[in-house]
Amino acid sequence: MNQSNALKQEIKDFTIKLGLLAIVFTVLFGFCFGFMANPDDSMSPAYEEGDLVFYYRIDRSYVSNDTVVLKYNDRAVVRRVVAVEGDTVDINEDGQLMVNGFVQQESHVFTKTYPYKEGISFPVTLEKDEVFLLADNRENAQDSRIYGPVKKSEIKGSVMLVCRRRNL
Repeated sequence: MNQSNALKQEIKDFTIKLGLLAIVFTVLFGFCFGFMANPDDSMSPAYEEGDLVFYYRIDRSYVSNDTVVLKYNDRAVVRRVVAVEGDTVDINEDGQLMVNGFVQQESHVFTKTYPYKEGISFPVTLEKDEVFLLADNRENAQDSRIYGPVKKSEIKGSVMLVCRRRNL
């Protein structure tokens, strides 16, 4: 009888610990962190299609070159911050991104940056709490050249970690 009560107590303790662990994970991944599978190759080569992306939801102070997760057209996508509030973004006729009149040297971009005909008009000056987001693979990506500046409140979080999922 004594062993039976001890076993019941161990099961009860394990159930409580498991429940507390579930609550901790729910809080962490519901409010602090998030993860997603990258849906396309628009951020190639830094982020490939299928990569697992972990992001931090709480910090909203973005700077140029941060990568963030944004919900666009009912799916989460990764984009790079190229300008923040107060900056003026333009694209010159040579396909170069210009911020505040200076051509940007982007080591992670291997294609030229051109505006889209169906997109916004340039130059554009960012308002308070806005960022300008571009994909690294600029040729057919949907980014701020189409939908314009993005409010910080629309961003899900900043990328912390990328895990390659290919060949697993």
